[in-house]
Amino acid sequence: MAPPMARLPADWSADGATLAGRVVLVTGANGGLGRATALACAVAGARVVLSARKVRPLEQVYDAIVAAGGPEPAICPLDLASASPAQHDELADAVGTAFGRLDGIVHAAAHFAGLTPLMMEDAEEWLLDLQVNITAPLWLTRACLPLLQAAPDSAVVFVLDHPERTARAHWGGYGVAKGALQRVLAILHDEHDEGPLRIHGLLPAPMRTALRRMAWFGEDTMKVPTPEASAAAAVYLLGAAGATVRGQVLDLRPPHADAGAGAGPPGASA
Repeated sequence: MAPPMARLPADWSADGATLAGRVVLVTGANGGLGRATALACAVAGARVVLSARKVRPLEQVYDAIVAAGGPEPAICPLDLASASPAQHDELADAVGTAFGRLDGIVHAAAHFAGLTPLMMEDAEEWLLDLQVNITAPLWLTRACLPLLQAAPDSAVVFVLDHPERTARAHWGGYGVAKGALQRVLAILHDEHDEGPLRIHGLLPAPMRTALRRMAWFGEDTMKVPTPEASAAAAVYLLGAAGATVRGQVLDLRPPHADAGAGAGPPGASA
């Protein structure tokens, strides 16, 4: 059964105290939704752990957070395409050593190489789709579980994609993985429906990212909103207000959106 959908309250807004004192890990923090989410979390008061494959782009996000006056972030690079379970454990240990706590994860990293028929997808791309989009979020959540369960209120946010569209032709391993991620969300919620740890899904509206351009050919990029609105919704889920939509998917798509339109691949490549 698919998780229930929820909407962001129209009157909700974040401030510098929304995530004050919390530590939040953001994957894919080097671009797209991940970068916007890292900045939004920092402005809301969180210490942000920036994770992605390459250090230099993370340093640029680090500098942007400091320039915005947010708490000093940390950089913990991890290549989700090749990292072993032990390397995920090492990242969790590093967060625990540096901060002594972890209050949230936003799984914003994604891998998408373009539209292709399922039976024509390159074997390596298929494996990368599954590794980055479904296996790595599960492994990282598992590695961080002791820290999350020790926090007084914690949240894991899985970034989804348009479920009806990505089940159609040519979405390949990415579509398969995003569908499986929705099932992971539902199972984890059932297993953690009580206690301090909350499980959430985030379904972004169309937004201007490099990965979206790989699927929506010919689109006028400047007419597509930037990821900031979706990043603000991630802050809502990570904060105390998100408890009201525990186990649900926060749907940011316009009401009655056509099944052929939607967010496009929302994150940043791992």
